[in-house]
Amino acid sequence: MRRQHDATAEGAAAAQQASGRRSALWDIAETLLLALILFIAIRGVVLNYRVDGSSMEPTLHNGEMLIVNRRAYMHVRLAPLVGWIPGVDVDEDAVWYPFGPPKRGDIVVFQPPGNSAEPYVKRIIALPGEHVAIRNGAVYINGQRLIEPYLSEPTLWRGMTLDHEYVVEPGHVFVMGDNRNNSSDSRVFGAVPLASIVGKAWVTYWPPDEVQVLSTPAYAFQ
Repeated sequence: MRRQHDATAEGAAAAQQASGRRSALWDIAETLLLALILFIAIRGVVLNYRVDGSSMEPTLHNGEMLIVNRRAYMHVRLAPLVGWIPGVDVDEDAVWYPFGPPKRGDIVVFQPPGNSAEPYVKRIIALPGEHVAIRNGAVYINGQRLIEPYLSEPTLWRGMTLDHEYVVEPGHVFVMGDNRNNSSDSRVFGAVPLASIVGKAWVTYWPPDEVQVLSTPAYAFQ
């Protein structure tokens, strides 16, 4: 009887150990699944971006790492939402930006025109419908001189001192680098479609001594 009791106890202990192992494996699987879901959700909102080159100096430096908000310019077309309501007349192209539309001074990561596999990072200088001119080393928006406190040198157009003008198409923005005369930007390839913007640069996180929140400057005109 004693041997039978011992065998029964050993069997129960083995079953309990097996159950414990299954429970531990299930806990690990749940943790990994939750981590995967969180990773996918976070990557849907933010991504990291490495600055390549000096076109945004002195604001951003080569090799710095950025966190980019992919949902900063999330928008909804209004026509399908409210166009069916009697008496409501909405333009087919009207959109609503819950977190605000792109603004002058925002630093954005975007897919440039052409065959470049790598996104660019530049600053929005002019908005849809605005008239951009470069005269005497300064940027003019709709005839008013834009004061840009982050610049350290006059602005040229494609490396030339000639005066040039540009009207930004609807649904586009005009971008330039802060290192104004060492930047391939809208002066070269034209305005950037809003659909090509990957996201708004939010913060630099590497190297540690360069950590900063990338705020949008308050501009003045003359």
